[in-house]
Amino acid sequence: MSKHPSKIKSIRYSLGLAGVFLAFSGLSYAQTDTGSQTAGAGQLLGSQTCPDLTPYYNLSADPGWSAQDWDDLQAQLLPLLPRCLQETSYFALLGAAQLNTGNLNSALESLERALLLDPNNGGAQIDYAQALYLRGDLFSALAMNRQILGREDLPEDLAPSLQQRQQQWQGLTRQTQWHGDLLLGYDNNLNGAPSPSDITLTLSGEDVTLPLNPEFQPKEGPYLNGRLGMRYRQLAPEHQHNVVAELRGRVSDDAASDMLQFDARYAFIKPNAVHSWQAVAGISHLMFGGTPLYTAAEVGGRYMPSFQFARCRPYSAAAAQHQLFHNQSSLNAIESKASLGLNCIRDTNIGQQQWTPEFSALYNDPIRNRRSGGSRLGWQFNLDWRLQLPDGSPLKGSLMSQINHTEMMDQTGYSPLLEDNARRKVRRSYLLIQYNHPLSADTQLLMNFYHQKQRSNLELFRSVDTTLEFGFTHTF
Repeated sequence: MSKHPSKIKSIRYSLGLAGVFLAFSGLSYAQTDTGSQTAGAGQLLGSQTCPDLTPYYNLSADPGWSAQDWDDLQAQLLPLLPRCLQETSYFALLGAAQLNTGNLNSALESLERALLLDPNNGGAQIDYAQALYLRGDLFSALAMNRQILGREDLPEDLAPSLQQRQQQWQGLTRQTQWHGDLLLGYDNNLNGAPSPSDITLTLSGEDVTLPLNPEFQPKEGPYLNGRLGMRYRQLAPEHQHNVVAELRGRVSDDAASDMLQFDARYAFIKPNAVHSWQAVAGISHLMFGGTPLYTAAEVGGRYMPSFQFARCRPYSAAAAQHQLFHNQSSLNAIESKASLGLNCIRDTNIGQQQWTPEFSALYNDPIRNRRSGGSRLGWQFNLDWRLQLPDGSPLKGSLMSQINHTEMMDQTGYSPLLEDNARRKVRRSYLLIQYNHPLSADTQLLMNFYHQKQRSNLELFRSVDTTLEFGFTHTF
């Protein structure tokens, strides 16, 4: 939660509220002028018991107090510690000084001590809620602030500020973000066609070579790619809901290769100190050349234990996907996937790096038995790598790459016309490299490189695709 500094600074209530803080804490308020308060504060050190802290509270009530003033106050209070070990007002004031000088851990300790001595110390409660928020413990801060607002002795002039703070913090539990991309690229295989210009058929036991129709050969050219996406996150004390939706389209001179795709995904995430797990569901729909091609619905889950080794946390995942092909119902299938992976994060001289290697077992089972090749078995290896470059480096932003290799094999012969009814083997590898360079707080320059190569014992399923694109992404 500490990633919202503008909101944090706007609600630091211990600044300028010390007078009300004093009354709310149940302390006596000496009506003296500022000069006598200053002199009195200096004379407190001569006492052997914990002195009256009213002059300190009166001084800190000045709206013009700076961080240096709070630091000076902290220096005056620390020598009093041995004499004030049982005074809740002392630890409340010391915690306020530490909080306003950025000494968060010490502030939490002092304010907790103040509340142990007097759980009803209102001033300590106000600052303790703020300290919890700054530490990132949002829901504990909300609970504490709600408790303060429910107090019958809450001063009327404090209530609006605390209500505003409650609304701002509550707003952080629901976060919506929109982003849009616009990229110009070039693709050497817009239509995803096979690489060979001819194929070999087995007819009556003889191999016959036939040229492919030019319509089914690779078409290359420039294209324009647009994307609109939304992310929504709702936080609760023990779980969170994540929703991601995205609509993207590609247009080029070859209208038959134009694409429009919609993806949506929901995740229920439940983390705790022992482990974390999540349940996911998603749907994807693809239109190619203006007609529906493919729709997939998926459910799955992921489990991550709390232990780690070498700064890596292992995880396991499983998913099942229903694949519907609108124009070729014989291809409809259910694909199952079981995965093991590691999530590794390391700080290096060139920035923070994240590595996520994952190995998966795949099984694709046709819904109808008349699919060529029958069921398919295979495996997949995926490696995600991300480098967050330091702000001071010449190349700011982030660099990301993904390497993927998948192998699948049919359990029965694919077709008597191809390689004498051999079982089809497909090996597909791709590399994705992406660089994001910030141009402003909301806009980034985006560069993508993508290369895919698919190999097979059947010529019809061999293909190569290379894409390079540049553009902008904007968050709003």
